[in-house]
Amino acid sequence: MGPSLIFDKSTLQSLNPDEAMWLDNFYLANITPLFFVETLGDLEKEVRAGKTPEQVVGNLAYKTPDMGGHVNVHHQSLIQGELGAQAPIEMSGRPVISGGQPVMLENQSGVIFQESPEAEAFKRWQKGEFLAIERSIAKKWRQGLKNNYSVENSKMFHQFFTALGTPKTFKDVKSQVDMIVNMEDAQASLVFGLSIMGISPKAQEVILKRWEKTGKKSIKEFAPYFAHVLSVDLFFYIGTAANLFSSFPHAQTHNIDVAYLYYLPFCNIFVSNDKLHIGTVPFFLRPDQTFVNGVDFKADLKKLDEHYSALPEETKNRGVVSFAFIPPTDDSFLVARLWDKHMSPTWKEIKTKKFDGTDKIDPEADRAAVERIRRFAKDSKPVDHSAIGSSDDVSQVLSKHMVLARKGKWRRFPPEVENSRPILD
Repeated sequence: MGPSLIFDKSTLQSLNPDEAMWLDNFYLANITPLFFVETLGDLEKEVRAGKTPEQVVGNLAYKTPDMGGHVNVHHQSLIQGELGAQAPIEMSGRPVISGGQPVMLENQSGVIFQESPEAEAFKRWQKGEFLAIERSIAKKWRQGLKNNYSVENSKMFHQFFTALGTPKTFKDVKSQVDMIVNMEDAQASLVFGLSIMGISPKAQEVILKRWEKTGKKSIKEFAPYFAHVLSVDLFFYIGTAANLFSSFPHAQTHNIDVAYLYYLPFCNIFVSNDKLHIGTVPFFLRPDQTFVNGVDFKADLKKLDEHYSALPEETKNRGVVSFAFIPPTDDSFLVARLWDKHMSPTWKEIKTKKFDGTDKIDPEADRAAVERIRRFAKDSKPVDHSAIGSSDDVSQVLSKHMVLARKGKWRRFPPEVENSRPILD
């Protein structure tokens, strides 16, 4: 499916349907809850060029990845689970999705994910269907994002500058953030972080008792995802207090843009056209992650579309999954360079059908692959989570999606698959 990728709304808005199809084909899209809320928030915005908010949202929903897209669990739910010791949060570049059912078939273990409520909503929005509750909460959600950061909290950080100095650059801000999160008095750092993030005093007591029982570790050892989100919040508070965000346009959405950084641990690649993201995201990336400017990303998708458009009609009629299982190996393509960095070193050795249309298509092989997937989906038996161990022990992961058979000008599946019943019925 490709390396995992997070995009903001501005990136998707810049793509045409054909380019969006290639995004979905070569990347595993982590669709953040923030993107979902922003899109729904457009129902309450003024729309120019004579389009209704429903048309704008429907257009975005159509371009949103449906085959390789997964909605990440909300960051607040992840923090609550981590602080409550429900489960450690894996921050290795994979989307964290909910609803997985462990299963077994013969000697193979697997996990089957049902389609999320958010994904189902996007399907409705593609058809211009909006539930009454979605209309009523759109305005509240958007207002909630605007109020996510308190002006008073921001002002509080001015007192830090007496001891630490007023930061002049975002690099200075990140240094101060790291100093606070990593300070020697781990308890003081933890209590401060819990308070800043609005954790109630009663809940703090429970968390502190667990922290003591686990050896009074540093915040990053005790709750690494909480430490990450806290770092993002502190970065915004201190940067705002130092007036460093004033150079970016659209001040009313700065807090929304910064909130995308909460989900950085769950992707390999972050793509954005937003100037604030361009200026801040690199400070939070691991060495094994990549920031891509949305302009460059769109240009590469356009280049891919032109490349595959030159194939014979016979090849294209077999569907994208038949001739573009992996991207072009030519490193003049940005996608090839990103696969080189984030995928297995042997990805170019994967045996795929030729791209020149001279190969012989084997419909029976296509049908056999579909049948293997269908059998695992229908005949596997649910088991307890403890029966399959860690995610590395799973041999099959199936995600149930109702996907568009065609997107833009492209047929995605062979005719015999397109005309058959759903694969995962």
